[in-house]
Amino acid sequence: MKVLVIGGTRYFGKYTIEALLKAGHLVTIATRGNAADTFGDRVQRVKLDRTDAQSVKAAIGGRHFDVICDKIAYGSNDIRPVLDQVTCNRYIQMSTTSVYPHKRMQTPEEAYDPAKQKLCWCSRGDYDYGETKRQAEAALVQVYGETPSVMVRYPFVIGEDDYSGRMLFYVRHVMEGKAMYIDNLHEQLGFIRSDEAGDFLAFLAEQTFTGPINGSAHGTASVGEILDYVDKKTGKKAVLSPEGDPAPYNGETAYSIDTQKAEALGYTFSNLHDWLPGLLDACIAQVRQEQEN
Repeated sequence: MKVLVIGGTRYFGKYTIEALLKAGHLVTIATRGNAADTFGDRVQRVKLDRTDAQSVKAAIGGRHFDVICDKIAYGSNDIRPVLDQVTCNRYIQMSTTSVYPHKRMQTPEEAYDPAKQKLCWCSRGDYDYGETKRQAEAALVQVYGETPSVMVRYPFVIGEDDYSGRMLFYVRHVMEGKAMYIDNLHEQLGFIRSDEAGDFLAFLAEQTFTGPINGSAHGTASVGEILDYVDKKTGKKAVLSPEGDPAPYNGETAYSIDTQKAEALGYTFSNLHDWLPGLLDACIAQVRQEQEN
């Protein structure tokens, strides 16, 4: 298949591209061209600003792809410049569990229906992250419904290559004795590993499924459990204070997502507790190395 990947040259997008290449697909990467990638001559590259219709038209206007995998559609205004200029048999949008207005344990896809959303055209930053992502999904369903589409909803994506440094924030603050403000210490949260997040997108490229779909590792963990693990490994206790640095997972209430639809397609997600300790060990080792240098 001919697959266009918009964005995705770093973090879990690179795993998507590697999986697509391994499966024998012809991959074109569309980016602003600001970051180097490691794919060499195995991919084609186009340079564009995906928010600018004229830029998209000049780079890939009139082309057809079997699948478009869009890693960076943050709002409804991001959908229009692409699908007005390019056609495809399937469009996969990287969405988020933040679209769910009321998350709970085992949240199903039906907890947010983009067909019922009042559509407004918006860009990243116009509203909060969850609302702009809702609008991106709504644009797909309500305006571009003739294009078969998939909206992939992930919880927090974590891994050793997480450039956001969110998990490192907790580990580093504990090991350096820095105060943190945490408002959800005991809330159970869902996660997915970065390589698995990328692999699942590539898996979906070969399916016929359309609509919203959840993806997550099995199991949950709380911030408190993460801090306890770091304490046991390092002998350092977390310093918690309302005046401390606000923690990156603040604001999330207890939730997980139901992955039965994905598993019915034949995809098997990992168990969070099989690999979370190893990830925390890697974070601890990184902070120790920083302290030694």
